[in-house]
Amino acid sequence: MSGLLILLVSVLISSFPLFLIYIWFRAAKYQFTLAWFLLAALTGATAFFPALLLQELFSVSAFTGRAALFFDIFIRVAFTEEISRLLMFFIFLWISNKNTEKPLAFNAEKKGNTNEVSRGTAAGLVAGLGFAILESARYTVSSFDISIVFLRLFTAALHGACGSRIGAAAVLLTSNTGQAFLRIFTAIAIHGVFNFLVTIPGMPLIAAFLIALSAMSTTIIMIRGGWNSAEYSAIDKTVKRS
Repeated sequence: MSGLLILLVSVLISSFPLFLIYIWFRAAKYQFTLAWFLLAALTGATAFFPALLLQELFSVSAFTGRAALFFDIFIRVAFTEEISRLLMFFIFLWISNKNTEKPLAFNAEKKGNTNEVSRGTAAGLVAGLGFAILESARYTVSSFDISIVFLRLFTAALHGACGSRIGAAAVLLTSNTGQAFLRIFTAIAIHGVFNFLVTIPGMPLIAAFLIALSAMSTTIIMIRGGWNSAEYSAIDKTVKRS
């Protein structure tokens, strides 16, 4: 199989979870435009590039042994990717706020605006899956087999779950800093533990898969429990035409 064909197949497979989320949002009648959805996915995909840059900057470590392993998994990979998502998400919020009638707020209320946090969670979920598409393409283009495809599907769930927490953190950052940093820390921790389990020989892969699935489950519960479709029926001027 040629490299280009492998790349196309990889992108199609890794795009499948994003397609499922789009179908879910539509079936649940969450009010959003196709442009909003694609912008969130593009935001996540764009975060892939500053993450690569940061990983290069963190490639040299003064640590050795177990400390070096911890640094590589939790700092050089998990931390840089989640921080890159957070930075790019601020750009998403800025663009979204300029083009919507009911913008996604930077600052949910101090006690926690459930709708705003849930919408940030939803946008972060989409962004995380967008990130996963590029990462999957990077890792599968040189070696394509069923085990890698299987792993990348669970990795997509991981990125979606972690991205959802970053999206919620971005919404809460200026109004409830404690909650925002808790979500950022949780995203990095989940990401790091997953990477640790799939990287270290002898570690049970089923544990990593359960972590990804449980993190995604709590994301789905958060979105379902907080996004009030009726309240946001006029979120965008073009929603009825999307």
